[in-house]
Amino acid sequence: MESIIIEKIRKLPPELQEEVIYFIDFLRTKKSSKQKKKPNLNWIGGLKAYRNQFSALELQKKASDWRD
Repeated sequence: MESIIIEKIRKLPPELQEEVIYFIDFLRTKKSSKQKKKPNLNWIGGLKAYRNQFSALELQKKASDWRD
């Protein structure tokens, strides 16, 4: 299979050979992005200690202020 691919690429003009390289890179990126791990959710419950001090709305406001 590899030799068939190489032979077909050799028959292409240089500008199309370059396009093949970009396409190969795209395919490799596409495959690696699908293989990412599931998100780590160990942060859930991290603010449990503040449950009685702040409401969800107050925490949202503080987070918004912090970003600005």
